[in-house]
Amino acid sequence: MTWRKDSALQDVYIIPDTTVDLVGGYYDAGDNVKFNFPMAFSTTMLAWSVIEFGKLMGPDLKHALDAIRWATEYFLKATSIPGFVFAQVGDPYADHNCWERPEDMDTPRTAFAVSRDFPGSEVSAEIAAALAASSVVYRKYHIGYSTRLLQRAIKVFDFADKYRGSYNDSLGPWVCPFYCDFSGYQDELVWGAAWLFKATKRPYYLDYIDKNIYNLKNFAEFGWDSKDAGINVLVSKLLINSSSNSKPFILNNADKFVCSVLPESPSVSVSYSPGGLLFKPGGSNLQHATAISFLFLVYAGYLKKTNKEIDCGGKVFASPKRLKQIARGQVDYILGSNPVNMSYMVGYGAKYPERIHHRASSLPSVDEHRGHIGCKGGSFYFHSQNPNPNLLVGAVVGGPDMKDSYADSRADFVHSEPTTYINAPLIGVLAYFNSHPS
Repeated sequence: MTWRKDSALQDVYIIPDTTVDLVGGYYDAGDNVKFNFPMAFSTTMLAWSVIEFGKLMGPDLKHALDAIRWATEYFLKATSIPGFVFAQVGDPYADHNCWERPEDMDTPRTAFAVSRDFPGSEVSAEIAAALAASSVVYRKYHIGYSTRLLQRAIKVFDFADKYRGSYNDSLGPWVCPFYCDFSGYQDELVWGAAWLFKATKRPYYLDYIDKNIYNLKNFAEFGWDSKDAGINVLVSKLLINSSSNSKPFILNNADKFVCSVLPESPSVSVSYSPGGLLFKPGGSNLQHATAISFLFLVYAGYLKKTNKEIDCGGKVFASPKRLKQIARGQVDYILGSNPVNMSYMVGYGAKYPERIHHRASSLPSVDEHRGHIGCKGGSFYFHSQNPNPNLLVGAVVGGPDMKDSYADSRADFVHSEPTTYINAPLIGVLAYFNSHPS
């Protein structure tokens, strides 16, 4: 197996007599590249959804467990060689220059890894978080597998922490601009420690949080890049009965995050469309709506358990009920309660996106077209005004613009491309509201 590990494209490392199987995992969106940083975040969120709301998933719980395991099996492979963590599979520039079915792709499948000499703390720590969170999930169903995931999570976290550095520096030409780490790797290290603390209850990880939590500055951000708000919400629940020195800081930042989202709050820092959809800077906007809705539901549970309301100032108080109202409003909007009466989940409702930016959905299936479709052979289908022939049921796209309008165009990928990190936080939210319809 070979992979490049330096940013100058000069060193190619070959492990003699070693073959690394990197089959599995997920593409991030509508392309054919495996970006492990957002994939790991999506896996962490799937696991957190099951931890919080798995009891409400009914027969769909099995599908959630299968989805998590598909990812964790891949991450076990990606972390199987000591001193290396695979961060990506596929050349994104070559891939994005083509419109090909996964079955036909003939672009380079180069595997990129971080190492001791060329570190990537954010991608390594996020994989550790995914493995640790998944170990908590599987503790109820397969203790042997749970133990295996946890043991690997500990090793990968130690690697991320000991060999600190951003994969922007070691793999920048290939991970940027697609999934550059814009917020630094400190948040992933604390995020990984938080999940390991939940999984092990070891004081070491709580001490790690106490010492490093003050490095986090983006209390209102949460997604594949910045984990700050998620850390504060997660750790708030872990510290309910704790006297940790960092508890007041964490709770204050969790409260500030809530107040930054409430439309009536004097410190609101997000925008809302005329129809009520939450907006934050950056593409694929529905990732913000789903991730924040998830955090609001989880934190509402914390507030209820501690009999607390949040004082946002200006006589504005945020109760658990209000947090749930905000989350429900976002979900209802996504599912069709909006000015254009469109569901942004493919296959759901009477009206939904039909021309999503997704190669496998937009190109004819192998059954319909058995011949090879080359790199540029798919351009005809990309530019076609016909609906996609393959319905990607359940996929949530980037969503409408700030004026609540949606063009339904494959070329408009910011709005029409589905991503795993839009869908993953929504799983638990839908499970909750399905069980709490009013």
